[in-house]
Amino acid sequence: MREKVSPLLLAFYGDDFTGSSDALDFLSKAGVKTVLFIAPPTSAQLAKYEGVQAIGVAGMTRSMVPEAMEHELRNAFGALKQSGARQVHYKVCSTFDSSPKIGNIGKALEVGLEAFQVPYASLLVAAPELGRYCAFGNLFARMGIGSQGKIYRLDRHPSMSKHPTTPADESDLRLHLAKQTDLKVGLVDVLAVETGGEVLAEALQHELEAGAKAVLFDAMYSRQLSAIGGLMDRAANERPHFSVGSSGIEMALGAYWKAEGLLPKEITWDKPGKAGPMLVLSGSCSPITEGQITHARVHGFGEVAIDPEQLVSGPKAVQQYVQEVLEIMEKGKPVIVHTACGAEDSRRAVTRKILINQGVPPEDVSAKTADFFGQALGEIARKVAEKYPYKRLLIAGGDTSSKVARVLGIEAVEMIAPLVPGAPLCVAHAPASPIDGMEVNFKGGQVGAEDYFVKVMEGNVGG
Repeated sequence: MREKVSPLLLAFYGDDFTGSSDALDFLSKAGVKTVLFIAPPTSAQLAKYEGVQAIGVAGMTRSMVPEAMEHELRNAFGALKQSGARQVHYKVCSTFDSSPKIGNIGKALEVGLEAFQVPYASLLVAAPELGRYCAFGNLFARMGIGSQGKIYRLDRHPSMSKHPTTPADESDLRLHLAKQTDLKVGLVDVLAVETGGEVLAEALQHELEAGAKAVLFDAMYSRQLSAIGGLMDRAANERPHFSVGSSGIEMALGAYWKAEGLLPKEITWDKPGKAGPMLVLSGSCSPITEGQITHARVHGFGEVAIDPEQLVSGPKAVQQYVQEVLEIMEKGKPVIVHTACGAEDSRRAVTRKILINQGVPPEDVSAKTADFFGQALGEIARKVAEKYPYKRLLIAGGDTSSKVARVLGIEAVEMIAPLVPGAPLCVAHAPASPIDGMEVNFKGGQVGAEDYFVKVMEGNVGG
């Protein structure tokens, strides 16, 4: 058994909240005690959590322009470097949501390489447990996470190819990144990964000798991840190793650390049980979430539809929505508060028009939409909790969830039970907020089967 060389095995920065909770999920299930913070924690905040082996910061860079990203990441990476963590990970969506103008992953690579002064960054996007596969540099994604949807090449994916902000038009991740950075991106292909051993190590060395500053690893099966994790772990022997990718990074490192005897072999979780009236906040326009809203509506959930034009009228609109939610909850029914039902919902175009009329540049509409709805949803959840202490809160939508968490006053979350891969049930630490101690679940737009909202309410523990 190799001895631990750092009290913190890993520190990560997530480009949105749901992606960050995804990394939290896989670290916790591997047996790594992890705390996810809203902002880089102070020493006083860290001291409140005993035995922490990994920390995360739930950021918002997925909806930022490159200049704002650079400012945000220089500060965040500086804080993570000071943590002394052996591994530092910039966590991105498993469908690599990004573009040259929004959520630029190439910019994150550049800032990270400079901040950590490492010769190269590992790039791992494949996450087989989530239905994300990489072969010869091309990314494939299952329709939905925690479901048995069909698998598509990324640029032909019915949802991701039509993403409202960063539509996927290229499945080769090297070509995708070439639009965002001039850094040379190498590839260790699936044949080398499957062979493993010296062949895998030599393939990596070949790419580095060819001048690669980021090396993409293919993967098709979960059993292939441990060997990749081993390469990443050895790269941290002299200095922290920097990586970019999905929660496949946590899966790979967790599998390797477990094989090395650094982590417990088995982890058990208490069953959370059924919640009383549960509140769902949805800022997602994904067709997956649309199907979940429809299913929940049929199975007894009440709903409150947010009208963007009404929100503009001021605080009275929020108070009206709070009252609507309370009236439904007092009847013993769970409630969904949503800003859209699918990509074709007319409210999306109305919101865009409102923001542009307010002077928001078209390229900033995505980020401002998340702020616009996130602020309102957070206020609704907080005000409802002050009058009706519901037990469980579900927040759907990556960009919106980051804003909602901040409005709710959440300082950090810890996982208390797995639900579906990448979307754990957590407890919220929110000092001076009515949300403090509440069970919360953050879910990306692509996560979950049709009955997801019902299963979360029932507290069905997954793997």
